[in-house]
Amino acid sequence: METRRLEILLELARQGSMRNVADSLGTTTSTVSQQIAALAREAGTPMLEPAGRGVRLTPAGRRLADHAVTILGAVAAATSELDAGAEPVGTVRVAGFVTAVRKILMPIVGDLASTHPEVKIEVREHEPAEALALLASDTVDLALTYDYNLAPDGTGAAFDSTPLWTTPWSLGVPECDLEFLPGSAPEVFLAFRDDDWIGNSRNRADEDVLRLISSMADFEPRVRHQADSLELVEDLILAGMGIGLLPADRQPRRGVTLVPLAQPDLRLRAFARTRHGNSAWPALAAVLNHIRKRAAAVGTAP
Repeated sequence: METRRLEILLELARQGSMRNVADSLGTTTSTVSQQIAALAREAGTPMLEPAGRGVRLTPAGRRLADHAVTILGAVAAATSELDAGAEPVGTVRVAGFVTAVRKILMPIVGDLASTHPEVKIEVREHEPAEALALLASDTVDLALTYDYNLAPDGTGAAFDSTPLWTTPWSLGVPECDLEFLPGSAPEVFLAFRDDDWIGNSRNRADEDVLRLISSMADFEPRVRHQADSLELVEDLILAGMGIGLLPADRQPRRGVTLVPLAQPDLRLRAFARTRHGNSAWPALAAVLNHIRKRAAAVGTAP
C-alpha cells in the first residue's frame, strides 16, 4: 500500500469530509476519491459506505485508519534515521573481539548516553571472522576486528574500515632470562621449536603467524592447544603445557616472560568495519566518532 493513500485515509477519518481533506492536502475531491478507491482495491474491501448525502468509513476503513497511525509513524521514524543530517536515533548492533569491546566500546557508553541519549548499543563478543560474517549478513552494523601485519585479513577489504590502534606482540614463554635468547623472531622461535604451541580456537590468524615465522626458521610448530582467552594462554604457559603469542604491552603474571619479536616485528592491528556507505547513518556515525576519540585518548591510534 502506498503511504500517500494511507495519509489520505487517515485525514478522512479525522475530518470526515472529502472536501475538507482535499482542502487541507491541497488537492481535489476527485483525487481523494480516486486514492481511496485504489486503496480499497489494494485491501480487497470497501473503505467507504453511504451516510445520508455523504459517505463515511466502513468498519474495515476505520481499522485500517487506526493501523495507518502506526505505519506512518514508523515510516517517519525510519526516514528520520536515514537522514544524514538528522539527530542520531536508533540501536547500533556491534560485534567485536573482547579486547576492543572492553578497551574501546564499553568506556564510550556513558559518554554516548550524555551526548546522544536516543542511541543505544547492542553488544556481541565475537572473533574477527565471526564478526565480519555477521556484518556481511546485516546481523550487526559495526564489527570491531583485528589482524596481524604478518597475516592480513583479506576479507576486511570488502568493508569500510577505520584503523583504531596497533599493538606489538610477543612470544609468551615460561620465565626465562631474555639475555640468553637470540634477536630475530625466527631465531627466537627456533629456540623453542621443541615446545608445544598455543593457537587461537576461533581465529586462524594466530596460527598463521606461528607457522609463517616458524617456516622462516625451517621447522613446523607443534600447535597442540587452542585458546581465545589471553588469561587461558597464560594458564597454559604457567602449567608448562605450551607457549603462545601475547601482547607486548601486557603485564604478564609472575612466571611468564614476554619475548620481543623483531626482524620481522609482529603487530596486531585493530579496525572498526562497516558495510559500504552505512557509516552515514547518524546513529552509527555517532558511535564511530566516540570510538575514534576513545582510541586517540588512550594513546592507541595507529
